[in-house]
Amino acid sequence: MSDNIQTVTVLSKTTWTPNLFSFTVGRPDSFKFTAGQFVRLGVNPSQLKYYQQTEISDDTADTALNEYVFRAYSIVSSPFDEVIEFFSIVIPDGAFTSQLQHLQVGDELLLNTIPFGFLTLARYQKPLPKDLWLLATGTGLAPFLSMLQDLKTWEDYEHIVLAYSARSTEELAYVEKIESLQEDFGTLVDNPAKLIFIPIVTREPVEGTLSERLPKLLLEGTLQARAGIELDIDTTHVMLCGNPDMVEDTKEALKTLGLVMNRRGEGNIAVENYW
Repeated sequence: MSDNIQTVTVLSKTTWTPNLFSFTVGRPDSFKFTAGQFVRLGVNPSQLKYYQQTEISDDTADTALNEYVFRAYSIVSSPFDEVIEFFSIVIPDGAFTSQLQHLQVGDELLLNTIPFGFLTLARYQKPLPKDLWLLATGTGLAPFLSMLQDLKTWEDYEHIVLAYSARSTEELAYVEKIESLQEDFGTLVDNPAKLIFIPIVTREPVEGTLSERLPKLLLEGTLQARAGIELDIDTTHVMLCGNPDMVEDTKEALKTLGLVMNRRGEGNIAVENYW
């Protein structure tokens, strides 16, 4: 096994819906990452308690269930937390998540301790930080929660808009945590950014909550009006994470509005491409 691969133990699990859950694992002493980055996790289903407690045929145990599968996962927790937290969707036929949903406290996973990805605030050199827009669907919320638990984020910006879209109110995970971020982190710095949280529910009517897809909300100006801030090529940083169709469509909407992709440190729009 590579020196970069370490065994980590599941410490807790939170089930949000039948298809959404979060879990924490112990953090290796040497593991460091930047808020917004992702890592690769490995699971061997045959080693999970669920399968050890379930009768399965020898043929099944010797094949697909007895192999490690690795997938990329953004980190929810702060770079300074003592544990590492992840947010996962269950894909019914997915080789990884269909097994990972059976996690129990005490199960062991493999962690590649080399962090990956460039969806970090350090990528922005120009424009200088003023307004930060974090646009997420589903589990794409994860890297943004990590950023919002880093004091530097609160120090560097004047406004932070977190627009978080889900199909139902049930699938809007972490809302209580989001609503406490301003007090928990913003109060720890001088002149902190103002956090503007905009939940969006697309498949059920919720009074007072936006319901259209992010691209439409942006093109119509509805999201900007709700935030009370305009998108400006000279002052705005925008990050996108979530469903690939949302990322692509929202990216094009932002470009229509005059913003440009961030390349070599310059530009407004940043996305992550690990799907």
